[in-house]
Amino acid sequence: MRSSTLFRRINRHPVRPRTTLQLAEPMREVCVPPGDSIVEYGAYVQGKKVAASGIVEALDLVREHNETSDGAKAFVWVGLHEPEAPGVEWLSEVFGLHPLAVEDAVKAHQRPKVERFGESLFMVLKTVSYLDHDELTANSEIIATGEIMVFLGVDFVVTVRHGEHCPLTVVRERLEDKPKLMNRGPAGVLHAIADHVVDQYLQVADLMQLELEEVEATVFADVSSRDINRIYQLKREMLEMKRAVTPLLSPLSALPQRRVIPSEMREYFRDVGDHLSRVCEQVESSNELCSSILQAALARSNALANEDMRKISSWVAILAVPTMIAGIYGMNFDFMPEIHQAWGYPAVLAVMVTACVLLHRGFRRNGWL
Repeated sequence: MRSSTLFRRINRHPVRPRTTLQLAEPMREVCVPPGDSIVEYGAYVQGKKVAASGIVEALDLVREHNETSDGAKAFVWVGLHEPEAPGVEWLSEVFGLHPLAVEDAVKAHQRPKVERFGESLFMVLKTVSYLDHDELTANSEIIATGEIMVFLGVDFVVTVRHGEHCPLTVVRERLEDKPKLMNRGPAGVLHAIADHVVDQYLQVADLMQLELEEVEATVFADVSSRDINRIYQLKREMLEMKRAVTPLLSPLSALPQRRVIPSEMREYFRDVGDHLSRVCEQVESSNELCSSILQAALARSNALANEDMRKISSWVAILAVPTMIAGIYGMNFDFMPEIHQAWGYPAVLAVMVTACVLLHRGFRRNGWL
């Protein structure tokens, strides 16, 4: 939904030509509309999308409708993907966003949180996505993470997404297909986004659980260095997912008590919080299981190495006997017992064979061979 007429009213403060006196002043970056970073925007009145030529026009239309209608929940929803600073700053002027929240939205890499700035709410959600691989390597990434920042106001929702995974197009289409859900207002959009993100958590947690069960089944069958590397890689990815999921539990649990959230929506947010609690428990148990599997695999690998060392030591001990006897009789002395006897050579061979057989039987009986 990008066109040359998308932002007709944005240049309210045109840049004047600089005079000689102005050239000595530091250059200031001019705020411009986020053109390429806009995924989609729309004005929603009574749950249905209405036509608007630009974001400013859509906001004016929504506010005019809310002033003339009691209990109206018309709002504007703007979706951005990895925007630049000038574009988000322009939106902050249009919607009155707090500068600290705008800075977090541009820089990304934020911890999951919920903050209130005046009448608006700023929420950070970590997204996770499971990546399929034909063959895992030491540098393979199993879980991809991203972020979704949500600015929530009385009559607007601004979503800023970082990362290629977990797009919000599905959420928008689902809400637009059901005007009753869209008519819940900005809080309904926030609930749909949070519910979508938590559902992604559940899917990834279930897939990681299947990976762990598959690895667990092969630990005691045949352990190799590759298996150890895979287990360690799963452990690393589980920690990454734990860092993305666990910090969100406290902010999401406190979200229903926020004044910005209508009373009729609080039960829905509590339901999302319950789902997130289940995800956190599953991630924690999977992380502990992964640690146990890693320890078992290392112990099993050490046991197999010790078993190999016992076998090698046993064969070395068996071969040491004939080597010692042959070494003794290989010395160049003139006077040695049995050296000139006819039965000396067969007797020495018989002693070597007998000693080797007795040692082999002893080692087999003790489980070394």
